Amino acid sequence: MGMVVVISLPLILFGVVLGLGCYFLGRAKARKDLRTNPEVFGTPAPPTGATYSVPPPLFKPDNSSNV
Repeated sequence: MGMVVVISLPLILFGVVLGLGCYFLGRAKARKDLRTNPEVFGTPAPPTGATYSVPPPLFKPDNSSNV
């Protein structure tokens, strides 16, 4: 029984430390990314010099000719 406690307790503590480390490092990276590149919700702006053309509308064929 003592062998189980000796092996599993350090493994559990290592897992908790690893989880906390990943959590805090990920949180810091997300905050840094948000400061340098903020998210803007909406349609993206077209690149400079791009022309805007509307594609032709798509129509479903009328099936009355198949009757």
